[in-house]
Amino acid sequence: MSAHQLEDDSQQDNKVSKLKSALGPLSGHSLVFCSDASLRRYLDARSWNVENAKQMIEETLKWRSTYKPHEIPWHEVAHEGETGKVSRASFHDRQGRTVLIMRPGLQNTTSAEGNIRHLVYLLENAIINLPKGQEQMSWLIDFTGWSMANNAPMKTTRDIIYILQNHYPERLGMSFLYNPPRLFQAGYKAVKYFLDPRTAQKVNFVYPKDKASDELMRSHFDMENLPKEFGGEATLEYDHEEFSRQMFEDDLKTAKFWGLEEKQYPIPNGFSPADVVPEPATSLASVAN
Repeated sequence: MSAHQLEDDSQQDNKVSKLKSALGPLSGHSLVFCSDASLRRYLDARSWNVENAKQMIEETLKWRSTYKPHEIPWHEVAHEGETGKVSRASFHDRQGRTVLIMRPGLQNTTSAEGNIRHLVYLLENAIINLPKGQEQMSWLIDFTGWSMANNAPMKTTRDIIYILQNHYPERLGMSFLYNPPRLFQAGYKAVKYFLDPRTAQKVNFVYPKDKASDELMRSHFDMENLPKEFGGEATLEYDHEEFSRQMFEDDLKTAKFWGLEEKQYPIPNGFSPADVVPEPATSLASVAN
């Protein structure tokens, strides 16, 4: 089998069963995380090699047990998001994928760890808001106002790439880098060195007043939903207070999903729990099967 070659359903199901057996009994967070869909993503990322996928997922479980990305509350990272440098869009792409909007020109802090935790929080949030049956998200990256002065250091970029590729495999469906300056394009050549070839293929450079770029965006997004910054017709106005309200609501939904209802998340600005009713909890058994 060539690298990443898709096998038929029965072969895939067999590999999932083998991986599940190899991982052994799981409970709590690990049980919820290691759903069949999750196991498939790890197998796909490792060319359907069970042993390699097992090693990869065990490293992720170890990382999640210490970093606890699913337990990061919005109030701990909200200051990183005040300018709207990374936010979850109110719309999905044509494939039903959650969309993250990134605006690196609005960088507002110099904390590498703060930036990483903020991004990890929003990755987890994007995942918890994926429609049923959808495993991937899309990224829209607007380079308005970007310069080397607000560019993330190479070490931070490498750390982010490592986390994305090793702990969120096959989560990125497509990324669209809108109107990146030539200086960034030159720097991307160095970044691309650290990207898995499959990830690199999902990176699209798009430009205004370019026919191919316009057709690409139209094929993936409804122009009425797509912000003008990306060639669409909608107006993008980031409201930090409103976005924070959404994130506080989602913190409760996330806690329900992971079985962390006992954790108390503060709801500022006078919002009561009744104002932020989460969706019904997904049972551990249904997630695991």
